[in-house]
Amino acid sequence: MKFVPEAERGHGVNEQVTGTVHLERIMSMQEKEGVQLALVRFEDGALTHWHTHPGEQILYVVEGQCRFGNEAGEKLVAQVGDAIHIPPGEKHWHGAVAGNSMAHLSVTTVGGPNWMEPVSDEDGKL
Repeated sequence: MKFVPEAERGHGVNEQVTGTVHLERIMSMQEKEGVQLALVRFEDGALTHWHTHPGEQILYVVEGQCRFGNEAGEKLVAQVGDAIHIPPGEKHWHGAVAGNSMAHLSVTTVGGPNWMEPVSDEDGKL
């Protein structure tokens, strides 16, 4: 068992975004190929760059509306209480709907993201 008090959590600003995103690492991987948990807060309309994960990612929306899309052209909006599953290797993006802030919990397995180019205005439009 491991207890991680709030004071020991990592805080930072994600630079692989358009807009401003604050990242709170709640729990880093404790085991090889384990899970990690973060609370990610997106300011008005902020959006991640395109990226993939070597393992699964689950996003759970806790505030606002989350827009997300993938390379296949799927684009959706998730509400508070909705969960999104992203399979390993799927190229995707996510962020706040324009005019709103948003926060989600992010659970990832295996390792960190592989960051790519910014999302175009057309790709990010709903």
